[in-house]
Amino acid sequence: MTTAAQGARGRQPHVPIEDHGIIGDLHTAALVSTGGDIDWLCLPRFDSPSVFAALLDQERGGRFTVRCTGATRTKQMYLPDSNILLTRFLGENSVGEVVDFMVPHEHGRDGRGAHQVVRMVRAVRGRVEVEVRCAPAFDYGRARTEVDIVEGAGAFFSSPVGQLVLRSTVPLVSDGAAAVGRPVLEEGETLALALSRRGSPKPLDLVEVDDLLAATLSYWQRWIRRSRYHGRYREMVERSALTLKLLVHQPTGALVAAPTTSLPEAIGGTRNWDYRFTWVRDAAFTVYALMRLGFTDEAAAFMTWLEARCTDAPPGTGLQILYSIDGTPAPAEVSLEHLSGYCGSRPVRIGNGAANQLQLDIYGELMDSVYLYNKHGEPISYDLWVALCRQLEWLEGHWEEADHGVWEVRGPQRRFTYSSLMTWVAFERATRIAQQRGLPAPLAVWRQAADRAYVHVQECGWSREHRAYVQYPGSSTLDAGALVMPLVKFSGPSDPRFLSTLDRIEADLVTDSLVHRYHTDGSDGFTEPEGTFNLCSFWYVEALTRAGRLDQARHTFEKMLTYANHLGLYAEEIGPSGEALGNFPQAFTHLALISAAVNLDRALAP
Repeated sequence: MTTAAQGARGRQPHVPIEDHGIIGDLHTAALVSTGGDIDWLCLPRFDSPSVFAALLDQERGGRFTVRCTGATRTKQMYLPDSNILLTRFLGENSVGEVVDFMVPHEHGRDGRGAHQVVRMVRAVRGRVEVEVRCAPAFDYGRARTEVDIVEGAGAFFSSPVGQLVLRSTVPLVSDGAAAVGRPVLEEGETLALALSRRGSPKPLDLVEVDDLLAATLSYWQRWIRRSRYHGRYREMVERSALTLKLLVHQPTGALVAAPTTSLPEAIGGTRNWDYRFTWVRDAAFTVYALMRLGFTDEAAAFMTWLEARCTDAPPGTGLQILYSIDGTPAPAEVSLEHLSGYCGSRPVRIGNGAANQLQLDIYGELMDSVYLYNKHGEPISYDLWVALCRQLEWLEGHWEEADHGVWEVRGPQRRFTYSSLMTWVAFERATRIAQQRGLPAPLAVWRQAADRAYVHVQECGWSREHRAYVQYPGSSTLDAGALVMPLVKFSGPSDPRFLSTLDRIEADLVTDSLVHRYHTDGSDGFTEPEGTFNLCSFWYVEALTRAGRLDQARHTFEKMLTYANHLGLYAEEIGPSGEALGNFPQAFTHLALISAAVNLDRALAP
């Protein structure tokens, strides 16, 4: 462990972001470390207050530990084609396994097992000593917790803001506000624990646990079998798909950008944001990625969510850029001063101030996803079309304004080239839908708006001096967002202007396979450094692929795969030593991986 991963005030080192797997129940998700700690979980939803948050403060955050002691090494994997996590503890004379999963809780079912975290321990070889310590800290560690041990059944945790029930097949005792145990398993024996939000601490039956495990495994394996992708990168593509499915809030169809908050983009820095919300942009891109694999149900659910957001928007207003998963406005951004932050990176934030920003690009990503769903999924409804037309009417009157851009800068608003590019996409895709379906639409107005946006990018976003598309008119800053131009059909993949921009991005923003989104000079509101953006790295792969540079694209893609963690998961960024930075796992990265893999595999096909 490097000194960069040390906590504040001399605490033990933080577990690195990348040393985690994710489990979930389609409502929320937990992060499980290679050492057997659940150190992040919010209940009952992604955006609920945390009950375990040791990832952000090891003293106050709360943690649920189940580990086999005496191990010299640990290994972690998912059970085949599933989101069931297996952690192996390898000792000199023993091998123990911890199996972690959450029971999928689907909308419209009876809810049996809802929000249950199940942890099973098996003695595979030899005599295995187990450490159990469950110490929740409700409401981000702000609420006092009390524990009551229920003899022969488990423990009951209570606080002024919530409760948890821990059922166990082994005896537990109290240690302050924690429930602990030190059972010993002989070879072949199993113990189990089940943590839930409601119910009574009745004894836990191993037969019941085995049934839950079998049902959960069957659920995930049935789901991933719907994938139509059978290319050379199948393992990574399917892991990305399974991860994206975990980030979809099943009752609403909304997708969170990541299940965590405030994991820093630079250790000790202040770019620490809450990603437990639904960005219109991220969700739209995810529809595209999942549809490419054949998962149209998730796309349909998002279209329902989207129609509600467009319908709810007051007349004469645009969409918000992000929402809570139930479609309500995201809460105001506040700092939790009592938490020390990951490796001392503060502030720890909940809520997201970007909700009040103007980001005009979202309409392009949105209409592109609607176009693809209408073409490859199901014809969109008339009500959705009417709602979208109202949004396009708003965009036609506002697209020439300065905004905060795709990167959500907290510096001055500008007329970002990427936003104008996506304005063209919005009106071009809307025109296609209307013409293909014969839907009523002001086609002349849309065509004119698309033309104006296109010319603006070419005349104002293009720098003759730098021979590249720049971040905004008059700027000398390169922006990796330009890599999407051939992806959205704005320019041909061999267009001289795009190829010149690609060469400049390679020279200025690419280090090996890793791509910076732009060079930080303080104009975005921050002077601190940041890592390379995994999203941009996969955009780079796809741009190389479309430009016909297949050997370079394949080499870059396969090197990017080495930056995944041991389970194939990515955070938002890669740090200078190859470490994961930013919220984890990040949907945007995994959807970009899917798109890059599908297109590269198709280009490489004989």
